[in-house]
Amino acid sequence: MERAIVLAASAIGAGIAMIAGVGPGIGQGFAAGKAAEAVGRQPEARGDITSTMLFGCAVAESTGIYGLVVALILLFANPLVGML
Repeated sequence: MERAIVLAASAIGAGIAMIAGVGPGIGQGFAAGKAAEAVGRQPEARGDITSTMLFGCAVAESTGIYGLVVALILLFANPLVGML
């Protein structure tokens, strides 16, 4: 009985962890749009704007990857099942 509860809670937790992928997707789209606007206003600053945007997108993407890793651990290598 306890094992089923732990597995169910882990599946729910993995689903919640995958919600972390929504935020970086929205943020990266917003950043790309604003970068395109900035390049349109100041074409001479294209290199600086692009490098800053790519750095910000890389940091945001790491958040989504951390959520994926947590979800995979909860689903396939769950340490909580061994504690029962």
